Parts: sequence; C-alpha cells; structure tokens
Amino acid sequence: MKREMRMWRVMASLGAMLSLFPILSAGICLNKISENVTDTAGGGYDKKALPEKLPPGKDSLFFSRRSIHRISAEVRPGYILPTNSFLRGEYSDGIPRSPIRNSFSAHLGYSFQFDPNTCLDRIYGGAYQGLGLAYYTFGEPQQIGNPLAFYLFQGARVYQFSPRVSLNYEWNFGVSTGWKPYDPFYNIYNITMGSKVNAYMNVNFYMNWMLSRQFDLTTGVALSHFSNGNTKFPNAGLNNVGLKVGLVYNFNRKNDYLARSWIRTNIPQFPRHISYDLVLFGSWRRKGVAFGEEQVASPEAYTVLGFNFAPMYNLGYKVRAGVSLDGVYDGSANVYTEDYIVGTKQEFFKPPLRKQLALGLSARGEYIMPYFTVGLGLGVNVLHGGGDLKAFYQILALKVEVTRGSFLHIGYSLQNFHTPNFLMLGIGYRFNNKYPSFHR
Repeated sequence: MKREMRMWRVMASLGAMLSLFPILSAGICLNKISENVTDTAGGGYDKKALPEKLPPGKDSLFFSRRSIHRISAEVRPGYILPTNSFLRGEYSDGIPRSPIRNSFSAHLGYSFQFDPNTCLDRIYGGAYQGLGLAYYTFGEPQQIGNPLAFYLFQGARVYQFSPRVSLNYEWNFGVSTGWKPYDPFYNIYNITMGSKVNAYMNVNFYMNWMLSRQFDLTTGVALSHFSNGNTKFPNAGLNNVGLKVGLVYNFNRKNDYLARSWIRTNIPQFPRHISYDLVLFGSWRRKGVAFGEEQVASPEAYTVLGFNFAPMYNLGYKVRAGVSLDGVYDGSANVYTEDYIVGTKQEFFKPPLRKQLALGLSARGEYIMPYFTVGLGLGVNVLHGGGDLKAFYQILALKVEVTRGSFLHIGYSLQNFHTPNFLMLGIGYRFNNKYPSFHR
C-alpha cells in the first residue's frame, strides 16, 4: 500500500504542475520584433530567419502564447489482446470459462492549445496538452474490476488535409486504480494484474473534423497498456486496441480561425548544438527467480538505483539524438534460491554486489514538444556481473519540464523488447541548453 501511495503522489505532483501551465503560457514570447533580435537564454535567434513583411500590428501576434482552452469527451470501445491464459479463459482447474475480450471506456479531458498561425502553432503543429479522466470496464468486474485512470496527455497534427480536416496523434500517460488484483485465496487466476494501482499508457491516431468555431469531431484508433511496472507480482499486463469517437468544445476559439494566414511560413532559425542530460533515478521491483524449470516469485521488493549521462545533438525544434552512459544497481539481479524442505519457508539469496552492478551504452532519440519530451533508447550492458545483467535493454522515457534546465524523468526499462525490467523515476538536468523556449 505504501508503494501504491508513492506512485499516486508522483502523478499528483505532475498533475498539479500541468494545471499551472495555462497560466505560464498566458504572456507574450516576444512582444515586438525589434532591430536587434536576441535570445537572452542563449538560443541564438537569427533576425534574417524571422517572418518578413508583417502587417502593422501583427508582429507581436506571431509570437503570442495565447491559448485556446478545450473540454473533450470521448468513448473508446476496444478489443483485449489475449496475451495470457487468464484473458483467454484457460484456467488450471480445467473448468471452461468465457474469455475476457472486450472493453469500453469513457474519457473526459481538459486541455489548452496554442493559438493558430503563431510561431508555437507552426513549430509544434497545433500542439495541445492537458489532464484526462477515464472509466474502464472489461465485462468482468468481480475478476478484474472497473478501473479509473487519471492521466496527462498531449497531441498535435501529423498532416493537414484541409483547413477543417487533419490527421492527429495523441499520447496518454498516468495511473489507474480500482482493479481487482490477484489474490491467493479469492482471485487466484488473475495473473494479469497484481496490484490495485497500475500504470496507464495509451497512444492514438485520429482524424480531427472541425464542425464549427466551437466544436471538433474526433474519430480514430487507440492502443492502451496497463501494468504495474514490475513493482508487484503477477504482472502479465493488459493490452487493448480499439476505436475512439469524441467531441471537443473550444471555449475561446475565434471566428477567424480558418482565415488565410497573413504571415509567411518562416520561423526563427534553430541553433543546432550539443546539450548534456544527467538523470538520477530510483525505484523498486519484484523478481521471479528460476527454480528448476519454474519461476518462483520472491517475496521481497528490491531496490533499483541508477543514472544516465547523455550527450545529445539537437537537430531541430522537435528532434535530438545521441548516446547515453547508463549505470544501474539492481538489487534483484542474479538473486537465487536453493532446494528446501516442503512445509518450510523458501529462502532467496543475494549475490555479491559486483553481480548487481552494470554499466551500459545506449543509442537515444527524443521527440521534443512544449513541456514534454518522449525518448527511446536501445542499449547493451558492456560492464556487468553476468547473468541477469548480460542484457540487451530498451528504454521508454517521458521528461516533464520543470524549469528551463531541469525536468522530471519517468521511464520504463525492458529486456529483449518483452521482459519487464524496472521503472525509472527520477530527476534530471540539461547542461549547455541553447534550445529556444517560445512557450515559457
């Protein structure tokens, strides 16, 4: 319960921070294009790259950070991928049961979007970000529950077909609660969920249809994943694919939203440079220990501590890439057990410290948007104690901007693209950051 409360506190802090973003975005990025265009934060704006021939009084509008506030409501009917025996209805007692195949969810969200035809809109494709709440049902409330999900989300245009129609993407990341988890006495077959609170991740692609000044219709596909990040056993997880249909109400979108832009498409030239990210993280994890031909769940929760140091080349406003030096102490690595007398407690033993330390190298790529950065990593441990640490690992990370140079880090590590490894909850700092910050 304490660990579940810690996860809640992390997400509550992120939610509180995001609720302040509309206030931070209410000012003017550059009030006037003057004779000397400079970036006091070291971004290196080039006057020659700024928009030309602005009509009188329109110069400050191009750099406006004014937001459109939105409320959205949508439904997502879905199909549950049968990735384990519980979802397929295959139980060890031999009694046939119906598989768990279908899902349905209802979502309500608040977001704010950058004003159209502004610098922020042109760079980030009409990006919007906000907070969402969802109710899920899977048709088996006694076995799996009807969870609620609370999440951050962000989306933007992928392609503009016409002034009224565009292809968009959106990601959701948060926590879900209200599950009926595995219980050794009352819910012994539910190997899908081992805890009442689980992580929630979603990505969706959809068509956005502008119906009027106030309303947009959204139709598309969505893919969701629920799991506890290996913090409790069992953790088979649940994957869901489905459709989405929604309606968005725009509070303060103006009548001239569709007006032809009076500004040339030039935006400030991006100062390419190398920045350096230092991340310190920690978490806890559970471990299935090999015993004969089976995996036996250790009753302990093991500590994970680590760091990443990544020189990253900033290619443009949306992309940076580089390499990372990854160090980790995994308290569960190479834990083992031995034969024991039936009826006595089975013991689990830790190896020497050197068999629980590893140093790896990974290739990193990041997709940059206002407030959030989504990163991927592929790496191998080059110095390690063998066994569990002789690994090809993958990292999915979300960096949440706190100040110009600091961020929160929420990551998840896998091995061989399918084996859960551990959560990476931490803080980071970016050195030599010359990235122009129009949204702050």
